[in-house]
Amino acid sequence: MPPSNRLFDDFARLMTDAAGAAQGVRREAETVIRAQAERLIRDMDIASREELDVLRDMVATLRSQNEALTARVAALEADAKPPAAAVAGASEAI
Repeated sequence: MPPSNRLFDDFARLMTDAAGAAQGVRREAETVIRAQAERLIRDMDIASREELDVLRDMVATLRSQNEALTARVAALEADAKPPAAAVAGASEAI
């Protein structure tokens, strides 16, 4: 029996080493793929998450300012229009 146990031990050790080597190859492949993907994205000049967050905040601020200015213009236009009766009276006088 000892020779077969040694055979199984050697085979188990070989499989363990093969599994470790396969994991190393997998990690190396992931690293290479990740580096290539990052290089591709960098070359495409895609905005980063931080840049998108800043842009979103700027758009929200500008939208609120635009709404405030729209309301202010509407109020100024309402004040600038002469009353309808004064316009009708002025046209009758001509």
